[in-house]
Amino acid sequence: MDYYKILGIDKAAGVDDIKKAYRKLARKYHPDLNPGDKEAEKKFKEINEANEVLSNADNRKKYDEFGKDWKHADERKKQRSQQRQHAGSQGGGFGSGGFSRGFSGADNFTDDDFSEYFQSMFGGRSRARSGSEVKFKGQDLLADMQLKLTDVLKSNTQIIEVNGKKIRFTIPAGMEDGKTLRLKGKGGQGANGGPNGDLVIKFSIDNDTAFSREGDRLYRTIPLDMYTAVLGGEISISTLQGELKLKVTPDTPNGKKVKVKGKGFTKYKKEDEFGDLIITYEIKLPTELSKEEKELFEQLKKLRSNG
Repeated sequence: MDYYKILGIDKAAGVDDIKKAYRKLARKYHPDLNPGDKEAEKKFKEINEANEVLSNADNRKKYDEFGKDWKHADERKKQRSQQRQHAGSQGGGFGSGGFSRGFSGADNFTDDDFSEYFQSMFGGRSRARSGSEVKFKGQDLLADMQLKLTDVLKSNTQIIEVNGKKIRFTIPAGMEDGKTLRLKGKGGQGANGGPNGDLVIKFSIDNDTAFSREGDRLYRTIPLDMYTAVLGGEISISTLQGELKLKVTPDTPNGKKVKVKGKGFTKYKKEDEFGDLIITYEIKLPTELSKEEKELFEQLKKLRSNG
């Protein structure tokens, strides 16, 4: 059993790396979150065993030096010392007849020896400390909700059903496309008394209006007849807040933009505040002119030329 491989870390990993890897995997394979899954239960025990060893500096040092026989580190060190003394008295140094024989029994240890520590971890008092008392937050759940743009002009209450449970919540005015709303504690159930996860709702806003929207600003192109553009006048337009009268100044060029303050979209979470409305004038030329109208345009052309 390779503890580093179990936690998905390398041998240079620091204490924080070990802790982070353990928490992530323990949450994933916790029995309370995987009821009836024997493989997950086995994996959870291996993760706890690896963490118990690697998170302890002394045990980790022994494990790095002796591998699966780390529990017998003190015995192995004693054997080394005795073997060195014996080799010295025989004048053989650390040759093949001395030092290597000190480890001749190392390969005789089996997984049963290794599991002694495993059993001690998950028996009696150690079991509670290693697993069942660890509190885990429930999983966050993600839901999608589609609304029309006019639905979020004002705050409104909606009901969503999650795992057979109806949840009532308020959508704030000015909600934007792609934004999310997090409902604390409305997600998956926590384990071992841990807090519930959150419910995260992502909104898709369908623009069902004649306006373009950027945040709390609205944009719209308005056709303007040539005569009003030249002579000036007054026009009436529809906004999301009702009808609005606008004065058009004489000699208004094509493409002119006019800002109307406070007639845009609702500001986010501020139901009584609005952004601006930006109007772009698109001047329409008359078509299908009568003979008399064409003659008048000819006269106008001459007047402009003579001027």
